[in-house]
Amino acid sequence: MNRPAFNPPVSIAAGPLVLAGLIVVAALTRVMPHPPNFSPVAAIALFGGAYFAARAWAVIVPLAALLISDLVLASINGGLYASWFSGTGIWLVYGCIALTTAMGFGLRGKVGGASVLGYSLAGSLLFFAVTNFGAWLGDPIYPKTAAGLAAAYAAGIPFFQWSVLGTLFYAALLFGGFALLRHQLQALRAQTV
Repeated sequence: MNRPAFNPPVSIAAGPLVLAGLIVVAALTRVMPHPPNFSPVAAIALFGGAYFAARAWAVIVPLAALLISDLVLASINGGLYASWFSGTGIWLVYGCIALTTAMGFGLRGKVGGASVLGYSLAGSLLFFAVTNFGAWLGDPIYPKTAAGLAAAYAAGIPFFQWSVLGTLFYAALLFGGFALLRHQLQALRAQTV
């Protein structure tokens, strides 16, 4: 008796799975102790934008990884962190991630040390500009004047250095690590999704 060959349903290529895995693991490092704003968030957005062939996946995967890490942090820390989900700040952060992912599209086919450095600095600057503007708009301690806006940005400067360092560190890990993996594994050399 001849049995028909088993043809599994559509399978997912190794590349997208590896990319998603790297992004989720990087996002989950947020639960480890770290300096304030030393975060992989901008780096995972740039990385997704640079390597996922499907733009929808490039945006969805970093946002989903960020959400997963936010949920883990809320379950660990509860209280004030859990209230983060009901505020407007979360929308600014997630919006910055989507914009940074779109910036990452500019890295497609041009990934190199200088370009990753430039985009990482630009992503950190975008995050600083948008989130501190949001703090000025939403926090009653800042008067809604030019001086209040300047105060909001000045208050963010100590955190900005850590944001830049975190973005550079995680960008080096993600982009450099993936380059090494691509060199070793033929399946990762092709278009990713």
